[in-house]
Amino acid sequence: MLKEFKSFIAKGNVMDMAVGIIIGAAFTAIVSSLVADLINPIISLFTGGIDFSGMMIMLSDDPEAGAFKYGSFIMAVINFLIVAWVVFILVKMVNRVKDSATKPAKEAPAAPKGPTQEELLAEIRDLLKK
Repeated sequence: MLKEFKSFIAKGNVMDMAVGIIIGAAFTAIVSSLVADLINPIISLFTGGIDFSGMMIMLSDDPEAGAFKYGSFIMAVINFLIVAWVVFILVKMVNRVKDSATKPAKEAPAAPKGPTQEELLAEIRDLLKK
């Protein structure tokens, strides 16, 4: 059982996935800071100082009963859209690099073709007729 686990972990796909998850978690912190520290102030500038993260509807007069925090949901959607856009750009760049690496080198332009044998014979015949 331990041998099987070691061979499973040693496979490239599992290690690649683990690295991707770790980088994704670190990337989430960057995006959260981007949204909270850079994008939210710009959005609140255009919306008259409205902070989405604090928007909520109280479900009752009791503060401990809970609240419908739609502002936090809006911020989560904005975070998702930013992450999706950045991942899209990264995948597009990686695909472009991969395509350029696999494209065959451009072939040199073909040399101009000379006349065919029939064309040469017809030209000789015409010259002999003169």
